[in-house]
Amino acid sequence: MILGIEHTALSVPDIDQAIAFYCDVLGFTLEWRAGWDKGSKPLDDLVGFADSAAQVAMIRLGDTRIEIFEFEDVAPGAHDQDRPVASHGITHIGLAVSEIEDEYERLKAAGVRFNAPPADVGGRSFCAYGRDPFGNFLEIREQR
Repeated sequence: MILGIEHTALSVPDIDQAIAFYCDVLGFTLEWRAGWDKGSKPLDDLVGFADSAAQVAMIRLGDTRIEIFEFEDVAPGAHDQDRPVASHGITHIGLAVSEIEDEYERLKAAGVRFNAPPADVGGRSFCAYGRDPFGNFLEIREQR
């Protein structure tokens, strides 16, 4: 029986930059950091490729956890930091906020690239889409 989503995971090119952004800018807390070296058969089997090696971190904000991976010596394939939100895969990480206009200005000043200012999308819901330093979409949303 599935009980719920335990965490979401991101692969990034720079784990230190990711931890700094998610913790210092968005307010997550680093729970733990680990990794593995090449030659770990169980982990190679788990991630699905031989000779894998990675650094890993788990961050938390409230009940939300994100696992961050930086794989070593792996060509991840083309990555478009401006990929459209309609691309297949995870479209965004949704963050509940209060005072969305203030949070929008704070994040914009911290370097988050937004598509547009917060918008009233109906149902007393106000949202804005921005990107983390790696091009992943973040949605900030206030329910009033």
